Amino acid sequence: MPDFLIIGAQKSGTTSALHYLNQHPQIQVAPQKEVHYFDLYYSQGLSWYQQQFPKADEHTLTGEASPYYIIHPDVPRRVAADFPNIKLIALLRNPVERAISHYHHAIKEGLETLPLEEALAQEPIRLAGEAQKLEDNPNYHSYAYQHHSYVTRGYYLQQLQRWWAYFPKPQLLILHSNDLYHQPQTTLNRILDFLNLPQLTLTEFPTLNSGNYSHLSQSIQQQLQERFRPHNQRLFAALNQNWDW
Repeated sequence: MPDFLIIGAQKSGTTSALHYLNQHPQIQVAPQKEVHYFDLYYSQGLSWYQQQFPKADEHTLTGEASPYYIIHPDVPRRVAADFPNIKLIALLRNPVERAISHYHHAIKEGLETLPLEEALAQEPIRLAGEAQKLEDNPNYHSYAYQHHSYVTRGYYLQQLQRWWAYFPKPQLLILHSNDLYHQPQTTLNRILDFLNLPQLTLTEFPTLNSGNYSHLSQSIQQQLQERFRPHNQRLFAALNQNWDW
């Protein structure tokens, strides 16, 4: 069973972070990177979840990364009910960059057919009422909420507040994705300190599951920056730091 979860955010370095942690001799991660137990397969039960992890001794920590966890409205309650002492890790990326990367990932995977501007405009319609349905019905799955939440996933503070309602703040490590990208060794050691494990020096830090989407119109970028600005300001106030988004 897991000792830690990387809960998100999607397209924010979760795959790379899990890969780095898996190099540690006292960590074993689930072979399948996104187990999706608490969001998609919760009805399978804890015995099913246990089967997703390698057998580990008392000196080894296990964990997984499913970046849909952070935004799913009922996952914090489910995790707290089953693993109240689990350690949680959240990587947060500039929400404009994250939204664009998410959109292009959806196009690549065949999950989106609309042009970018139309997909952003349709998001409120697609997601209307979906969060409440997910919260009310543990067996409900929302394709739109999972795959078309380009902007919504960037409203980080309201997501974190749901987690803080069930877990004390020191139990959730919040990291800036840029720190993982540009200072991977330092960031890895921060995570290992959080997990109470000895530090590990790696010689390589491959960037996994990344994409390069440089062709973005200035108008869409400015539109997104304005939409996220008040949300970012409230996030920075809550975290007592400014990431200059």
